[in-house]
Amino acid sequence: MAFDVQEWLDNYNKDEILFLFKGEITGTLITDSLDKIESKTEDASNKAKKKIYNVLVECMQNLFHHSSVLPTDGSTKEQGKYGICLLSKNSVGYHITTGNFIQKKHKDFLSKHLSHINSLDKDELKDLYKDILNNQEFSEKGGGGLGMVDISRKSGSKLDYKFHDYHKGYYFFSLNIKIVE
Repeated sequence: MAFDVQEWLDNYNKDEILFLFKGEITGTLITDSLDKIESKTEDASNKAKKKIYNVLVECMQNLFHHSSVLPTDGSTKEQGKYGICLLSKNSVGYHITTGNFIQKKHKDFLSKHLSHINSLDKDELKDLYKDILNNQEFSEKGGGGLGMVDISRKSGSKLDYKFHDYHKGYYFFSLNIKIVE
């Protein structure tokens, strides 16, 4: 059975949803969404607000810059740079969940990169961040892997991610970040 994005979203998160976007990712959307999210987190501590905002900026930039456009052969429902961004809250804290499509050729690199990030402690993450900045090795999409390192550092959590086999060499990449208040 093929992976169904809507079913994943319906079953993924049962917490209180503060913000949900699904659709084509644009630069204007990022700005508008961040304004809405800021108003939805008014009851959070200042420290949590800062973490949420910083992590969401990185997550949305990743969606914008690294989502693959699906082929238009009529066999898939989603078109364009489709992405999902969800901010939810439970008794422990906040969750930021994103999802987007990536090509198979990017899956192995991303999997190794995220696994490496998750294996590092706080000081090692800081060193990796500085190393990436100092070496200034950037991909054709502008990033050098800095965004995911920054998400891990700012959230203080390991990155919970999965690759769901979607369609003809494409995967749906989901990322869940916990922010404890």
